[in-house]
Formats: sequence, C-alpha cells, structure tokens
Amino acid sequence: MAAPVFSTLGCRLNAYETETMKRLCDEAGLSDAVIVNTCAVTGEAVRKARQTIRRLRRDNPDARLIVTGCAAQTEPETFAEMGEVDLVIGNGEKMSPEFWGGLGARFIGDTPKILVDDIMSVTETASHLIDGFGARSRAYVQVQNGCDHRCTFCIIPYGRGNSRSVPAGVVVDQIRRLVERGYHEVVLTGVDLTSWGGDLPAQPRLGDLVMRILRLVPDLPRLRISSIDSIEVDAALMQAIATEPRLMPHLHLSLQAGDDLILKRMKRRHLRDDAIRFVEEVRALRPEMTFGADIIAGFPTETEEMFENSLNLVRECDLTWLHVFPYSPRRGTPAARMPQVDGSAIRARADRLRQAGARQVRQHLQAQNGRTHKVLMEAPRMGRTEQFAEVCFTSDQPVGGIVSAVITGHRDGQLIAA
Repeated sequence: MAAPVFSTLGCRLNAYETETMKRLCDEAGLSDAVIVNTCAVTGEAVRKARQTIRRLRRDNPDARLIVTGCAAQTEPETFAEMGEVDLVIGNGEKMSPEFWGGLGARFIGDTPKILVDDIMSVTETASHLIDGFGARSRAYVQVQNGCDHRCTFCIIPYGRGNSRSVPAGVVVDQIRRLVERGYHEVVLTGVDLTSWGGDLPAQPRLGDLVMRILRLVPDLPRLRISSIDSIEVDAALMQAIATEPRLMPHLHLSLQAGDDLILKRMKRRHLRDDAIRFVEEVRALRPEMTFGADIIAGFPTETEEMFENSLNLVRECDLTWLHVFPYSPRRGTPAARMPQVDGSAIRARADRLRQAGARQVRQHLQAQNGRTHKVLMEAPRMGRTEQFAEVCFTSDQPVGGIVSAVITGHRDGQLIAA
C-alpha cells in the first residue's frame, strides 16, 4: 500500500498545514491517496492547481485524489467538475483529525463529492496539531490564520475565514520544543500577522508576542517574522526592533502599491507617505534593517503615472526583496468588476518592477563586501544572513549551525564567503 502523495501550492501557511495533514493521515493509516493543497491568491494559482491535479492523476491512476486548500474552499465546484478529482474538502475539514480518521466512509455509497463548510464559522486554529515545520535550520510556526480585512483584490478571507490567533502560551511552548530539537531560527507565520491577538483576552498585540517569546525562550538564537501590514505595527514591536538583536533585521511589508488613489481603490489601510514614514522610523531604530515588499502591477484603473509611483516607491523605501504580482482578476472580488488594465501593459509593468528589484538586490549585495555576517546554514555550502541574503561558501559548513563569515563578493544574487 503506497503512502499518500502530497502536493502543496502557495504560501508558507499552506506548507505548514500540509505537514499537519501528513501527520493526520499517518495517524489514520491512510494510503493510496493524493492530496493537493491549493492556493487561490490569483487566477494563475487556480490554473496551476488544475494543471497539477491532471498531472498527479496521470502519475497515480488508481489513487483517491483529494483537493483542498483556499481554491477548494472558494470555488469547490471548479474542482468537483474535474473527472480526475474524487473529493473536494475545505480548509476547515483538512485540519480535522475526525475527518481523516473517517475518510474511508467518504468514498462509500452516495457521499457528496464536495465537503466544504462555511469557513467564517471556524473560530480556532489547528496549531496544537504540530509544533512547526522546516529544514534542519529554520522552523515555521503558525501563530495566526484568517483575515478580517476586505481588500478589493483579495479572495483569501473567503478561503481562510476571519482572523483568529494562537494563544501566546501555546506559541511559546511550541518554540521551546523546537529549540530543544536543535532549531536555531523560528519564523512566525500567518495570513494577517499584525492582527494577532485581536480575538484573544486583553487583546495583546504582535509586539507583545514577540517580546514574550524572546523573554521566555532565551536559548532561541534567531526569531523572524514574516509578512506584516506596516500600518498595524504596534509600539511593542517597534521596541523589539530597536532593542532585541535576536529579532532579525528583515521585514517583508504588504504594501501592494505606491499610489494613493490605487491604495484607496484597493481598500488598503495605509497611504504612500505612511509606508515611507514607517521605513524611515524603523531604519532610525535599526539601521541594518532590510525590507521586502509585495507589489501588484496593473491593478484596475492603474495609469502609467500611478504605476510610476509604485516603481519610485521601491527606490524611496530602499526595498531589497520584492514579490511582484501581475494583477489577475479573482471572481467574487470588487476589483474584478473595475475597469481592467490591458494584459500586455500588466506584464510590462511587472517586468519593470522585477528589474527594479534586481537592481536593489545587487546594490544591497555590493554593500556587503568586506563585512562579517552571522550566517544560518541551510545546506553544506549555502546559508542566509540575518537580513535574509543567501551566502555561498567555498567549503562545507555545519548544516543548521550559525557561522561567522566575511563576505568577499557576490554573484547571481548570492553573497560569496570564503
């Protein structure tokens, strides 16, 4: 009997949840199954999911094929209509031990092909099912799920549900166990990370969680936080940035655009000057801080002048690591009903943003020549600095260890160390 085959598309949170499903399937004794964990962030993500399903069916003709994830949650009929698919389950079901334990019955008789409940009714995370996941060097820990905001381009709240937080004590206990297992870096993940705590008693903030982790897990060398909404950063997080060297000097910002009118049409909660001011304030507290950002190219109604404002923001904020998203309409979102930008213009603008990002990376790498960095080794000859730049070594280093290295140059987007 073959072990289940898993395919994960999309974000780190999906990868985290796949690890949980692996454990649940193992406990349930599941075999001869293919589970596809889909992403819904763009129309291209859904197309890729369908393509992946067809390929996996060809490779596994006799297995039961189950589709889950955000795209399955938001448009289950799309996948149920595919002949390759046996069962479509929602994001709530995929994290349920009871579901996987009773899976055999799901394929008997006239059981519905779609088992997707109302995600807005989910009030808990499934963080208790797994401490975290990662390679030998870095572990990812889910502290939050869902989103209460309704950006006009985004379908994710309808795939993930409302914001809900993992209690601080549970997070701290998980991280303690990860440190005991030898992890030297932990990354806090979530859908809308800066909303952490809003649904908990006393409504703590993300900065409170960060300070608590660093205080109660003194043996953790490095704590990193994933994508944040800069307008929601609290005073305690700013204090941690300023005073805690174990909090890594790299923040990824959910900016999306650099033009005020586009930001308003996106229903974002910040304006251009807010982003610039935040970056300046953080760098005043932590000069070595680097920033990444999500930016959408070709949002509906975006003119060339509006796009130039986004392009210029890359330089004005000195953004180093860009995630560029060519806009694609998502059915069911307000932006899909707005006047659309021509597809060729969208692709050209995305390319220009990527080129600007590549220039920023080269500039950052060039500035590291001669500097000494603490590098977390992810492979025998590759690791990452505290600012998340890749470092290539000429000799083997201990995987999972943190080594001190002098940078001698850079090539192909990587730093080089002797």
